[in-house]
Amino acid sequence: MTDNKVLRRAVLLFAIGMAAVDPAAAKSGVGGGGHSHLWIFVIALILIGLLARRMRGPASHRWRRRQARTMNRQLSGRDRDQPPGFVFARLRGMDPLAFEELLLECFERRGCKVVRNTRYTGDGGLDGQVVIQGQTWLIQAKRYATSIRPEHVDAFAALCRARKVSGLFIHTGRTGPTTRALVERHDHIEIISGERLLALIHGGAIMIRGMSL
Repeated sequence: MTDNKVLRRAVLLFAIGMAAVDPAAAKSGVGGGGHSHLWIFVIALILIGLLARRMRGPASHRWRRRQARTMNRQLSGRDRDQPPGFVFARLRGMDPLAFEELLLECFERRGCKVVRNTRYTGDGGLDGQVVIQGQTWLIQAKRYATSIRPEHVDAFAALCRARKVSGLFIHTGRTGPTTRALVERHDHIEIISGERLLALIHGGAIMIRGMSL
């Protein structure tokens, strides 16, 4: 639910509550005064509950998106020429969910349609979706400090196959020979790491299955 919808619902509930109050009874103090106070109390509780629910998860979304946008601006601007090792260290030091947001921001800035998860947990290993020239790709983001774990790629490949779409496995580590052989068997999965990941973040040219971004 958006902030505007929450506000409209709150105003509607308040209006309904006030309409239920009998002004004459409230003024005379016969029965109506207590009734009006009860209505106001109930409405206040409902509004507090709605606003509290709205501010829990989505607030963390907004914070992480701000962090991702800041990192995106820095790495595609003033920090574009930083050494790769330093850039990867910064990426690995990010909040993992903000790193996911950073990748989605990078695709969004290239004009791609991005589909974000409605929540950060319980996504079944899916970190978002991107539409590239009409083709939907699932995204999984991993902040590896060492070699990639082949079982992660295998599980992601199974998820993409179940949904009958392709997938982008994007990570900050090293892709070892075992994983490369695994990806060759999963032709619906593409790995983005190393120089290609830097190009994605810096705003440079990058090709995905013959499609230029």
